[in-house]
Amino acid sequence: MKIDIAKRRRVMGRSRQLGHCICDPRRPCPCDVFTEQGLCPCAGERPDPVPAQAVRLTEMVRNVGCASKIAAADLEAVLGRLPVVTDANVLCGMPAGDDAGVYRLDGQGATDVCLLQTVDVMTPCVDDPRTFGRICAVNCLSDIYAMGGTPRTALSILAFPSETLSGQIMFEMMDGAMAVLAQAGVALIGGHSIKDEQIMLGFAITGVVDPRRVTARDAAKVGDVLVLTKPLGSGVLNFARQIGRGQAQGLRQAELAMGTLNRVAAEAMVSLHASACTDVTGFGLWGHLAGMVRHSHVTVRIDAGALPAFDGALQLLADGVVPGAVERNMEYVGDDLTLEGDVDQARLHLGYDAQTSGGLLIAMPESRCQDLLDALSAGGVTGHVIGRITQASQGRIIVAAGKCDFTPAALAQPSDTTLMTTANPASHDAGCCSDAQSTAATKDARRAFGALMASTTSAGELDERTKTLINLALVTLQRCGPCVTAQLAKARKLGVSEAQIDEAIWCAIAIGGACVKMFYDELGKSGKDASATPPRCC
Repeated sequence: MKIDIAKRRRVMGRSRQLGHCICDPRRPCPCDVFTEQGLCPCAGERPDPVPAQAVRLTEMVRNVGCASKIAAADLEAVLGRLPVVTDANVLCGMPAGDDAGVYRLDGQGATDVCLLQTVDVMTPCVDDPRTFGRICAVNCLSDIYAMGGTPRTALSILAFPSETLSGQIMFEMMDGAMAVLAQAGVALIGGHSIKDEQIMLGFAITGVVDPRRVTARDAAKVGDVLVLTKPLGSGVLNFARQIGRGQAQGLRQAELAMGTLNRVAAEAMVSLHASACTDVTGFGLWGHLAGMVRHSHVTVRIDAGALPAFDGALQLLADGVVPGAVERNMEYVGDDLTLEGDVDQARLHLGYDAQTSGGLLIAMPESRCQDLLDALSAGGVTGHVIGRITQASQGRIIVAAGKCDFTPAALAQPSDTTLMTTANPASHDAGCCSDAQSTAATKDARRAFGALMASTTSAGELDERTKTLINLALVTLQRCGPCVTAQLAKARKLGVSEAQIDEAIWCAIAIGGACVKMFYDELGKSGKDASATPPRCC
């Protein structure tokens, strides 16, 4: 870079007079940078930034992703000493410790829309800047989804070593995040940035929610079944990568899951009136579950063998690769968790593992659990039934080694009416792709099918809108009523025009003929498509 000698003399003169660098009082003048590199940082002189492609973000931070959170026990000790907020319009705030705050605007009644507000900041959990930006935005939006709300606006919070790293890294982080915000229909309206040695990115999200539909974490009921929507193990996989023991396949799975919005799961649980929900992030499954059972005053029984995990995560934990966040989360949960039977230590640690951009943990009445699993599957999400709330208490978690009796009846003994046959594919009405409910379907097959569905509904070489239109045409051709309803709702949420929907439907009609046309006409007339009236083509 070109050196401005006059500016250097002026600045260094002031620094020498004070005996400290004016840009960094910790350093004497001349500082080590000047003596070693011939540059004066106080005068704006700096080395050429490290090229973006040469930087591995996870090597620049001590704790990756949500593992960088302050320990839950330490945080509660401080928050508990702060003054209580007495504003009557705060329907859910700091004392509840929920995923987001709920605020009723002045003059509104109890049934009006309320504001939802949350903020989250995290360190890089992956090396690619654009992927990190995407994951960060997904993670921040998750708190709004966990409360049953709709996110609307975002403010960015960015810390970045701008004097030593290329601005291209900062651009890619923000560009990746904005792509996710646009996908979620959220407007980025401003933000704040600071210089710092450690990279951090986050967003303050504002959303809206009907106060009658809030899925707070403190309303879980006895008899509810617990459903988890993403596998566990992102914390240990990222830690293993930092120490050179990374598991490539598991990391790819984790990165895909961390970058996937919880919107589908949120919409499904709200439409089916879930009792309670929280998202699983830095405090681990057990930590977030402890918050749910303590505030709901219930006991939950978990089947340790039912916990889903990314490939390689359990083996790493069994081999002693246990991140420090596991110990911090263990201290927070304390004696509220007890073991029943010979629980595998790796699975116990999996529940304590700090997750970044994890799934939703949903408490759903058993009578509607199968409907939830079907709705999740229709949206490409695999729901994992992991436990049941058994009784009232002050808040306890029982982790059992044996099989827990929590499988919904529709899963254990499906009736003939839930089975889709090739002879009459239009006759079923149990939910999208309900062949997954077959009596011959095993848990492994169900999970594999869910993974296949996820790959066909999320963006890849084809963008999400294109895949949705393809899926809409295919399910119309197959005459699957609930599938058509789900794909229409998704297409409209993604901003697909009615003209584009028309063309997709007519592609199916052109191949399938009059029967498909009659099916689609009847679908609209029967009122099964609650999302909207049929497209103009019919």
